[in-house]
Amino acid sequence: MANSVDLTGTPVSAVPGSYFIETLGCPKNQVDSDKLEGTLIADGMTAAESADEADLIVVNTCAFIEEAREESIHTILELDHNRSGDSKLVVTGCMAERYGDELAEALPEADQIAGFGVPVTIGSKPKAPLLDLLHLPRPPSRSPWAYVKIAEGCDRNCGFCAIPTFRGPQRSRTIEDICREVDELDAKEIVLVAQDLAAFGRDQGMGERSIVPLVKAVAERVDWVRLLYLYPSDLNDTLIDAMCETGVPYFDLSLQHVSKPLMRRMRRWGGSDVFLERIEAIRSRKSDAAFRSNFIVGYPGETEEDHDALLEFVEQARLDWCGFFSYSKEEGTYAADLDGQVDSGLVSERLGELREMQDLITEEKRDELIGRQVKVLVDEAGVARSHREAPEIDGIIHVSADLPVGEFATVTIADAAGPDLRAEGALGDMH
Repeated sequence: MANSVDLTGTPVSAVPGSYFIETLGCPKNQVDSDKLEGTLIADGMTAAESADEADLIVVNTCAFIEEAREESIHTILELDHNRSGDSKLVVTGCMAERYGDELAEALPEADQIAGFGVPVTIGSKPKAPLLDLLHLPRPPSRSPWAYVKIAEGCDRNCGFCAIPTFRGPQRSRTIEDICREVDELDAKEIVLVAQDLAAFGRDQGMGERSIVPLVKAVAERVDWVRLLYLYPSDLNDTLIDAMCETGVPYFDLSLQHVSKPLMRRMRRWGGSDVFLERIEAIRSRKSDAAFRSNFIVGYPGETEEDHDALLEFVEQARLDWCGFFSYSKEEGTYAADLDGQVDSGLVSERLGELREMQDLITEEKRDELIGRQVKVLVDEAGVARSHREAPEIDGIIHVSADLPVGEFATVTIADAAGPDLRAEGALGDMH
């Protein structure tokens, strides 16, 4: 068993052991876990098949909303219950950063609570500087796609979000640093992620729309480039064109709501009319563009008129994918002190209405693809995706198990079942 693992890569006295990392939350957390894994491998540790076989168990937690925190706690307790007696359990990620002292007191099961960049240890905690996970190494991707985090933190002040309080202000990487990581990952598709993706480079004085030269630079290295979490006001014609040229016209727009009065209480930009106009403008130049968004239901002060406006937008926009989440009161946010808290029962009713409507729209959008030929990337035997499906988030396309993993092919959609599709045949690999 290892005695300590230093994220700086500094040699430490250790007997190599095995590790297991459980990642919760968003794709950005997955990147952090990959960076941690790279350092563990560099220190001579090997991956365990399961947590109960590992010497070191790491839980990378999420703290975005109450539901995510509950899942994190449940996972920690479950892993503690099943681990071997001499293994060490370390809790890291957003919950460890945001509630470190409270967690240490409330979770004696954990051997260490390690915030962002704090070395994960098995023995006594080493005295080491805080590290920026953005610049740590990571192993090559195990799948044909990979997330790449291009920045950390956020400079916005949305009323419901506590992320800036524990992730800090925007900190962008350089284009050269990002491209180096892309080359090392050796993937066919790169998914760029950040808290505020289109704000890339502003903190470094690169100016507005620095995301465009980054997208073009990454597109020179891989077949597909996908962008997640775009703030709608930053989606201009230049960025739209750059995204469409990558072969992945997939627009994940961070809308949150559409009622202008409620948007102002959210400290957000936009509203139904401008959102619909932008979506239609994209469709007019790229008819096969796919759209995803997420919406908060039950934000303080949300009225029936606000809810009806969101229902109408969902019906008119006909987005391919939508997520709806109940408002979570977060300590330290502007919304935490607002009046007009919405009854939880009413929130559940509104969520049910929206999800029922969107499920039908998604099914109809998938049915429209039956009989069409689409280019897909084969993620694993019998499972593929087109540009319309983000990995791990949206539906999948079932394909012949004979298609080689990690390659592109053109297939014909034969059937649809909810969010998933079934394809037949293949016209040959694209590469």
